[in-house]
Amino acid sequence: MLAGMVASPPKAVSSGSRRNASMSAERLQAELDVLGIQADVHVGYGMALVSVWTGLVVWTDGFVFRWWSGGISQTTGRRLYLIYAVDSPATVARCVAQRCGALKITHSPRQPIEGRPL
Repeated sequence: MLAGMVASPPKAVSSGSRRNASMSAERLQAELDVLGIQADVHVGYGMALVSVWTGLVVWTDGFVFRWWSGGISQTTGRRLYLIYAVDSPATVARCVAQRCGALKITHSPRQPIEGRPL
């Protein structure tokens, strides 16, 4: 730990933040559905994930949506993420649909996993 910094205990995740994340994710899922894109919503730990395509997962804390743009920073070598406020899920859905279209060119759909787990 750096000098002068005080560690604080993690904050408990409130049911309100879970609800906001869940509602935001479900609104995005509905907007993606309007565009003909199927997505699954998964909620937990104050976050919600919208699974769209191979390599495309949008996550939200109920305040913003985030997903990998597909780019890598030339300076740091890290992934570059897009961040949009949750107040316009239709706009976010169009941006996610654009990324999904690019991924569909390079990543073909996989068959669903069937059978018993090992």
